[in-house]
Amino acid sequence: MTKFIPSVYTVVFIVSLPLNIMAIIIFLVKMKIRKPAVVYMLNLAVADVLFASTLPFKIIYHFSGNNWIFGSGMCRFVTATFYYNMYCSILLITAISVDRFLGVVFPIQSLSWRTVRRSWVVCILIWAISIASTVSVFITEQTKNIAVLNIITCHDVVDLKRQDTFCFLFFFIPLIFTTMSYIGIIRSLRSSTIGNALKRRQAVFLSLIVFCIFVMCFGTTNVIFLSHYVNLLNDIVNDNLHFVSILCVCVGSISCCLDPLLYYYVSPECQMYLYRLFCDKDTTSMSRTKALLQK
Repeated sequence: MTKFIPSVYTVVFIVSLPLNIMAIIIFLVKMKIRKPAVVYMLNLAVADVLFASTLPFKIIYHFSGNNWIFGSGMCRFVTATFYYNMYCSILLITAISVDRFLGVVFPIQSLSWRTVRRSWVVCILIWAISIASTVSVFITEQTKNIAVLNIITCHDVVDLKRQDTFCFLFFFIPLIFTTMSYIGIIRSLRSSTIGNALKRRQAVFLSLIVFCIFVMCFGTTNVIFLSHYVNLLNDIVNDNLHFVSILCVCVGSISCCLDPLLYYYVSPECQMYLYRLFCDKDTTSMSRTKALLQK
């Protein structure tokens, strides 16, 4: 816990923060938020940036031997930030999946439904629901003084019973909607014969990315939470299961690094701006060099 976990958090912080900040700049400055998908992706990037900004506290905590030195209030805030980010990310990825399903399978019929204004309403509801679900974490003491070890833990020695009840609502139901959405997208593209080979490959790859985010980052965490909740109902104490849950929470933070891949494959405009940013400069400089050599 004092080596592996902070190392993972450090990599996630270094990778995810600049990628998601760059994504926000592209969405706001270049793409101008003209489509519902951009609204969802912008909100997902903001959620990831807020979460990544709290990781230095977790990194210092674990590198210090699981000794929390930032006070009870900051511990509650950092812990609540993790849960809200997980729930908010799951719901936003589900919204992106459903929006993409409507755009591919019902491109004409869904034009009146898929508006920027309605997507903002959906995002506001998602933020409100996610924040409301973490109120119990924020108002509950998360620190614990372990006198024998002379350390103060943060969320490592607490009862997760209240939070485990949300795994049904915020993981399994969104997983069903997301899975059905991408099954419908792939079926629709397979039945179409109008130059859809590239789109079909992108849809399959995007489905794999979302599946990895759900299963690897959110699935293991919520399954462990559910198992822990069942044990609590039966008055079974399993320290190993709680230790595994802490590791799964750490691995779940990798979703912040995978989300930029989601932006890239969902939005052709995002692909275009990234290509211009990284490739056009090289092409332009090469053409200028050739012109100078010819002169």
